[in-house]
Amino acid sequence: MKPQFDHEKLHVYQKSLGFVKWVTPLLDRISPRIAVVDQLDRASTSIPLNIAEGNGKFTSPDRCRFFDNARGSALECAAALDVLVAKGRANESEVAEGKDTLVQVVSMLVGLIKANSDRLHEDPVPYRVGTEE
Repeated sequence: MKPQFDHEKLHVYQKSLGFVKWVTPLLDRISPRIAVVDQLDRASTSIPLNIAEGNGKFTSPDRCRFFDNARGSALECAAALDVLVAKGRANESEVAEGKDTLVQVVSMLVGLIKANSDRLHEDPVPYRVGTEE
């Protein structure tokens, strides 16, 4: 059996790699002089990297921070695809598949964040003000 890292078992990680694979040919056909191309390349790469790093963290707050960064990068990718459409470098039907994948990635990341942050809450402790006893 091939050794596998824990993050490689995550469906959201595999989906994010699928997005990178999907977006690469789109990026290759658009002039790199357009700023959003570099931004989209970096943001799409950031999604699986943050998922992997976050999944390797030991504490829930650390995991959530990286998962939230990945979520932010996925949202940035969706906006970058919109910018490409607005600039006439792609049409809506061309970016639809990528945006559908990003919706799934964001949804899964929100689930991971909620699953990890639910354990962070402590029961409220009543506080007293003054010296009343």
